Amino acid sequence: MKLPIKYSARSLFVRRGTTLMTIASVAFVVLVYIGVLSLAGGLSSSFSASGNPSHVVVLREGALSETSSFFSLERGREVMTLPGVARNEDGTAFAAGEVIILNNLPRQDGSMSNVTFRGVAPQSFRLRPEVRVKDGRRFEPGRAELIVGRKLAGRFPDLRLGSEIMIGQLVFRVVGVFEAGGSSFGSEVWGAAEDLSGAFRREGYYSSVLLSAASPPDAEALVQRIEGDQRLRVRALTESEYYSQQTAETTRQFLVLANILAVVMAVGACFAAANTMYAAVSARTQEIAALRVLGFKRRNIMGAFLIEAALLGLVAGIVGVLLSLPLNLISTGTTNFLTFSEISFSLRTTPVALLGGVALAVLTGVAGGLPPAWSAARKPIPEAMRAV
Repeated sequence: MKLPIKYSARSLFVRRGTTLMTIASVAFVVLVYIGVLSLAGGLSSSFSASGNPSHVVVLREGALSETSSFFSLERGREVMTLPGVARNEDGTAFAAGEVIILNNLPRQDGSMSNVTFRGVAPQSFRLRPEVRVKDGRRFEPGRAELIVGRKLAGRFPDLRLGSEIMIGQLVFRVVGVFEAGGSSFGSEVWGAAEDLSGAFRREGYYSSVLLSAASPPDAEALVQRIEGDQRLRVRALTESEYYSQQTAETTRQFLVLANILAVVMAVGACFAAANTMYAAVSARTQEIAALRVLGFKRRNIMGAFLIEAALLGLVAGIVGVLLSLPLNLISTGTTNFLTFSEISFSLRTTPVALLGGVALAVLTGVAGGLPPAWSAARKPIPEAMRAV
């Protein structure tokens, strides 16, 4: 014979004060946990939106990112002529050589961060159609002009529309602000490759070459062709794979942080849940004895209190989830641990993060309720009947 679940649910709010305090403490744990997971989700979403499976990124052999890659223009042009590279209407390669430069700039709050400056070719805009200038205009090559991702423009005073900024040996002017469809390109500053290379006296080199293939299978075949050509001595991978690797380390850091915070904070919340459940056991000692006299076994008593603790955690989890919903799409920024440059993105409270938060709350409630439930089940009937 089992105690009905409604018995546990009805008993949950008999002591409203301690119950509400416990719900608040567990809900705060859930809020923090989901918040950190939302950082990881937003970062992952930003990078996944950047990768086109039909594109191939070519880097220096052994390089992990564009910031640590460089090779000669001749090598880049040789890569562009390989079979499998898509062609424009005029027969030229549908490809672009690009230059990546990091520059340390002050944020709005006065702290400093590396910002990615991407020197691009005219075809870069065709290869990345999600990049669209919304305010101002595109830069003109040879005039030391820049366009800036909208999120960066809001975080760095030196990158606002109309601002002038010293980069290397040239003064550049911000002439446009662009949006990038939620991709990581929105965390970059774009200018003409020859202008940015000249500012740092890096003429004659590409950081990377972006190639377009007819389809994802053709892109994979092109990667194999480039990797198999020992003359080239470059590294090739699809753009989707490249940006997946870019986000892996930073996302892992956030996941580790989320789990560490969850464990540390959940321990404290467990004590709050245990306190609430011990109060429930103490107030219902005679009631527990009466249930035992009526034939309910110890495991039934223990199960009823564990269900009550789980329901306490569930309610707290739902409250925490509701509190975390406004976090979705909040803009923030962090450092990409692979390139050590600024990456701006929007938080994403994914369904997996929300379910994880509820699960954490339920586990916290059960863990805190286990000792009181065990105590209630083991209490001798005569002793319980004498309790006042």
